Amino acid sequence: MPNALRGLLLFAGLFLASAVHANAFAIQEVTSPGGIKAWLVEEHAIPLMAMNYSFKGGTELEPAGKEGVSTFLSGMMDEGAGDMLSAEFQNKRDELAFRMSFDAGSDFFEGGFQTITRNRDASAELLKLAITSPRFDAEPLERMRQQFLLNVKNKSEDPQSMAWQAWMDEILPGDPYSRPDEGTEASIAAISADDLRAAHRRIFNRDTLQVAVVGDISAKELGPLLDKVFGSLPAKAADRPRLSDAKPAMGPKLKVIERDMPQSVIAFGTEGIKRDDPDFIPAYVMSEILGSGALTSLLSEEIRERRGLTYGVSYGLSPMGRTGLYAGALQTKNESAAEALDAAREVIRKYAEQGPSQKDLDEAKTFLTGSYGLRFSSNSAIASQLLGLQQQNLGIDYIQKRNSLVEAVTLDQVRSQARRLLHPDRLIVTVVGKPQGVK
Repeated sequence: MPNALRGLLLFAGLFLASAVHANAFAIQEVTSPGGIKAWLVEEHAIPLMAMNYSFKGGTELEPAGKEGVSTFLSGMMDEGAGDMLSAEFQNKRDELAFRMSFDAGSDFFEGGFQTITRNRDASAELLKLAITSPRFDAEPLERMRQQFLLNVKNKSEDPQSMAWQAWMDEILPGDPYSRPDEGTEASIAAISADDLRAAHRRIFNRDTLQVAVVGDISAKELGPLLDKVFGSLPAKAADRPRLSDAKPAMGPKLKVIERDMPQSVIAFGTEGIKRDDPDFIPAYVMSEILGSGALTSLLSEEIRERRGLTYGVSYGLSPMGRTGLYAGALQTKNESAAEALDAAREVIRKYAEQGPSQKDLDEAKTFLTGSYGLRFSSNSAIASQLLGLQQQNLGIDYIQKRNSLVEAVTLDQVRSQARRLLHPDRLIVTVVGKPQGVK
């Protein structure tokens, strides 16, 4: 990335972070002449614009045998478009000094775009080509295939990835959520240009499009830009399967994947809740006190600080579109795997029965409200947050309400959610390593 753009991005991040801490930015809803909606935060002090956008339906919609096609597609979106071959497209992108990225998740296919104001229109034209007319030529396709095959192989040998994949297989057996987002060696090897075209038709459409824009652009300028980039997409997606809610399995279950390594990686958890649950905020505060991953969480205090069994442990809510999970992980020496897992169960059991103290709750609320502004550290970070709020249907005023929602959580609410959601006797556990005494 050119040094000038890097410097502008850094300066814009510092400027916008201070604006967020002062709660100084306003979010507008913009509707383009063609009817495309976006959330906009104007900031004209720095000549930069960031745009994050998504389409509903990611890897969960992939056909059987084509697992990883959405991730494959994300890697092909800048490998030539329209009449431009891969090298010409990428040279033009570098000449205009803009960023373009794509990412396939379980529920959404997302894109990111950052540009300097003076190159905004020309950069948007190139983004439009990538979104509407990707080429999928043979040479870049095979080159990217080899890269994805290497990624799949590396991930299949990574103990943490192995533990999580096994855990997903156990808690959501047979559900599309449990399939690896990056696919398998067999599925990646089988994906063709026609498969990529089919995935593109399934994902890219105006109906499920959501957009967030932050930076040096006005509402009047944004409308035509939205139509330029997205206006020629189909109104509706093609060939989209309808999926029912996922049903997590109930434990207790234990699966050990033996590997000759000095430490054991342990994944554990149960069913959780979705983001639209009316008690999500109290449940979130409850889970942060127990296992946020910070050194002050109750699990960390017991397993790391008092017993010295791990460098880190986390346990938190993972809301998804069709279900919610409550998942955790830790890593410890093989000979202490049983002690660490038993200690986790005991902390969860005690917390489920008693809940936190008022001091625990007060400290958690202070941290959660005080650190919220750190999520808005740059224009791209703000755009990402705004897009996430749209994806979760939280409303354009959520940022202004969020801290007051956290502050309103009571001790009785937290204790109620602990009793509701914590079930140490039903944990599904997967372990990679040579754990001693785990049961």
